[in-house]
Formats: sequence, structure tokens, C-alpha cells
Amino acid sequence: MMGRAHLIISTGVTLSVMGMSGVQVTLPAAAVALVSSLLPDIDEPNSLLVRKAIPAEILRLLQLAMIGAALFVLFYGRDYAPWNFALAGLIGVVSFLPSRTLRHVVMFLIGLGLIAFGQGFSPWNLIAGSVLIVASLVTHRGFTHTIYAACGWCALLYFASQGKEGAESLWFAGGLSYSIHLLSDALTNRGIRPLPPLKWRIKLKIMSTGSRWGRTVENICILLTLVLLWYVFMASG
Repeated sequence: MMGRAHLIISTGVTLSVMGMSGVQVTLPAAAVALVSSLLPDIDEPNSLLVRKAIPAEILRLLQLAMIGAALFVLFYGRDYAPWNFALAGLIGVVSFLPSRTLRHVVMFLIGLGLIAFGQGFSPWNLIAGSVLIVASLVTHRGFTHTIYAACGWCALLYFASQGKEGAESLWFAGGLSYSIHLLSDALTNRGIRPLPPLKWRIKLKIMSTGSRWGRTVENICILLTLVLLWYVFMASG
């Protein structure tokens, strides 16, 4: 499914289930549900979540900065020749990598930075940093689209929210929204492998992402989600 559909369906169904099950619906829980609805696709550099977090403008600035750094090393590191040429060449090559690869590089560096310098936001810096590093190293619809990842994300939210007000709402919203994303992708022709290294794949083959029929299925699911939200939070009082 496309990012827009995941955002609306996973978040909407999660909030509706919380409302029906009596779990408190709070603003932080809604925010966690929204982020979790897109989080499995963090392993795809061109996904909605990653493109919004690391827009093309940031990549262009990074490329310019790296080119400048390469020139600086080349001309001001002449005392260390020929190593200055080697380092400048390496930086230059990295600066011309495809945008997909550059986004992975940026994600990895941000993850390292959060872990190393974000102690003031502990444990959230460790959670975000670890997620970014792992996501930059795995393939799309790989580890992040497994039951292991869903359980791991839910566990991270559970332990990180202990002692905070509305803790139950946070891990419940995050775990459910993440899982609904996986179930939505299971509708596609490609499906998901929930328990690697087992080759078992869940693929219902109801739709193909990006196709005309796929968009129709997404729109139907979005409409049903909006109806569910209306019923839970308005019609039922």
C-alpha cells in the first residue's frame, strides 16, 4: 500500500479499537499511532516517512557540503599526500551516490548521533537511534515487516513509557498501528515474510501497489476506516 493509505488506515483503525476497548485515547498515543503507521516503511528511502524526514533539499545541502569537504581535504591536506587524495576521492564519490543511498547514509549518521549525543532525551534517543541504524542496513519489506519487528517496537514503547502517564495507551497504540501496517501489506501481491528465516509468506494477492485496482482497494479501505472512526467517536457517543 501507499504511504497515504497506511497513514489513514493504520492510525484510524488503531484509534477506533482503542475507543471500543476502553483504552484512553490521548494526543501522545495518537502521535505514536501515526508514526507507527509509517514506521515499517522506514527501510524504504523513498517512503512517505523518510521523504518527509529527509527531504531532497537536505540531500542537496549534504552533497554540497561533502563536495566542499572534499576540496578542503584535497588542498589543505597536501602535507599528508597521497592520503589526502584518497580521502577527498572517497568523500567525492559518496557525495554523488543516488538519493536512496544518501538517505540511508543520513539515517545511519543521525542514528549514531542520537545514541552518542542525545542522552538528555534517554531512552527515546536510544530507541530512535537504534531504529534508524537498523533501517538503514536492511532491505525493503525485510526485517521491519516481520513479527519480530512489531514485537520489538511494542516492547521498546512498553519499557520506555513505564512510569509515565498514559503508558498503556502508548505501547498499545504503537504496537497495534505497526501490526495493521503489516496486515495491509499482506493484501498485496508481494506480501510479507512475517517469520524469517522461514520462507512462509503472507500474500492475499488482492491488490498491487500503484496499480489502478490497487488505488481502488486503498480508497475503499480508507472509506471504511473513516466510517469506523465516525461510528466509534461520534455515532456511538
